[in-house]
Amino acid sequence: MNFMKKLFTLLAFLLMVGTANAQFTEGTKYVGASVSGLGLSYSKDAGFRFGLQATAGYFIADGFMVKANLGYDHTKIANDFSAGVGGRYYFTQNGIFLGAGAELTHTSPNFNSVSIPVEVGYCFYLNHYLSIEPSVYYKASLTDFADKSTVGLRIGLGYYF
Repeated sequence: MNFMKKLFTLLAFLLMVGTANAQFTEGTKYVGASVSGLGLSYSKDAGFRFGLQATAGYFIADGFMVKANLGYDHTKIANDFSAGVGGRYYFTQNGIFLGAGAELTHTSPNFNSVSIPVEVGYCFYLNHYLSIEPSVYYKASLTDFADKSTVGLRIGLGYYF
C-alpha cells in the first residue's frame, strides 16, 4: 500500500511538471495585468511611484514570447503613459523569465521619453492557465538617463491560453 502512494505521488508530480511546461509552447497566447510600486528612481523628485500595466503576447517559439504593453505610472509630480514592445524568454524547467524591450513614455504635461526596460521574474501557476508573476524591472531612459531611469518591483496576473 505504501508503494502505491509513492507511485501515485510520483505520477502526479510528473503530470504537474509536464503541464507546467505546456504553457510556454509555440502558439500559446498571453494576456496579463500588473501593478508596480515601491519604485525607486535616480530622480530625487519622483519618490513614490504607483503603476498599472496591461500586456498581450504570443509565443512564436517554445519558451519565447513577443509582447506589447500599455502602462500608466503615477508620481507626486507627474503622470506617465507608456506603450512598448518586447520579448520574454521563459526557462521551462523552473518558470523563471527574462524580458527586454523598447518603450515610449509620455509624461504630462509635455515630455516624451524612450526607454529600454529589462526584467527578471518568476511565473507561479495557480492552475493550468492562470499565474502570479512577481518581477524586478529596470527602465533605462535614453532621453534623460539621470532623472527618468527607474528600478522597481512588479506583481502581475497572467492568463495563458
